[in-house]
Amino acid sequence: MKLLEAPLPVQTQPDYPGHTLLTPGPTPIHPRALKALTRPMLGHMDEEVFKVNSAIQADLRQMYGTAPEAFTALLAGTGSLGMEAGFANLVEPGDEVLVCANGSFGRRMAEMAARYGAQVRLVTAPLGEAIKAQDVADHLGSARMVAVVHGETSTGVLNPVPEIAELVRGSGALLTVDAVTTAGMEPFEMERWGVDYAYTGAQKCLSAPPGLAPIAVSERAFVRYAARRTPTPLWYCDFAGLRDYWTDHTYHHTVPVNLHFAFEEALRAALEEGLPERKERVRWMGQAILSALEPLGFSPYVANEADRLPTVLALRLPEGLDDAGIRAELRRREISITGGLGPTAGLIWRLGLMGEAARPAPYRILMAALEDILGTPGLLRRFEAALEAGLPE
Repeated sequence: MKLLEAPLPVQTQPDYPGHTLLTPGPTPIHPRALKALTRPMLGHMDEEVFKVNSAIQADLRQMYGTAPEAFTALLAGTGSLGMEAGFANLVEPGDEVLVCANGSFGRRMAEMAARYGAQVRLVTAPLGEAIKAQDVADHLGSARMVAVVHGETSTGVLNPVPEIAELVRGSGALLTVDAVTTAGMEPFEMERWGVDYAYTGAQKCLSAPPGLAPIAVSERAFVRYAARRTPTPLWYCDFAGLRDYWTDHTYHHTVPVNLHFAFEEALRAALEEGLPERKERVRWMGQAILSALEPLGFSPYVANEADRLPTVLALRLPEGLDDAGIRAELRRREISITGGLGPTAGLIWRLGLMGEAARPAPYRILMAALEDILGTPGLLRRFEAALEAGLPE
């Protein structure tokens, strides 16, 4: 059978030389971003850098689906800084914050909110299950913020943000959304859903280098920020200081200029491909991987198909599989995949399907290696057949 060469809407690495990175983040750097990293250094107050920043802000509004006046920016840190900045700016001591926690990153949200003095209440769901929107409505009370992880990376669960947003809308509570494994890989409708603060990490769906957290802030959130009774306790990411630099072009701190250059290219490549097309690509890849591995005893960890996060394929391992040993052997062959986190350690694999990882080439490498390690002839051939059968139109 001739190996399928799927059409790629944007240029990608032709043969994935070196390490094959299939983790839930970071992802392989997009070739255009990699090239942009080598641009000569400019000062962070240079007019050319401000032009780049303005282009990034406009593209982020498109990626997040914001209102035209929404503030967008890059924080000089990873997605966790994006998480912390939201609580630092929008929460004051004593505020009630309702956090949806069905995995490690929802729990991280709760811990951060508590450190900024919030009275935290939780809405939970069992591992591998999505938060129920009605549970959020039942516990909303007088919360001033609701915080939810859209795609829970630790378990491969997709939480129903549009439904939760509809219930929160009109309550007076702000809605904060962790979009780390969703924004940039499929449409995100911040304005239409009613999200007030969203963030991701550059190294996730956009395949840019780690070190930047793209954020979007609604006007409603800025009104809440302006009404603070106390100063923002995190100076580095104070919204006013960020707006001074990104909007008024006055000095606040030194931004990582070359990371901005790389991010601009990665984000532009994603928008040129099209978010609906990227959404279809990731589902195509996920279906092919599952079709190839299911006969070996792998199965989806998330039972309800509607609750499965497309960009992090969480697979329950076959009984008796040597999780640590096989992943160590893959790593020896320069292939990185990720196991479970916390309670799911040794029970699942989490395969990244974000950005440049969601391509046939790197998964061909994985399938060939597993075929050899597990002694299962035909695995790569089955993967190729599944790719061809589900090829996007």
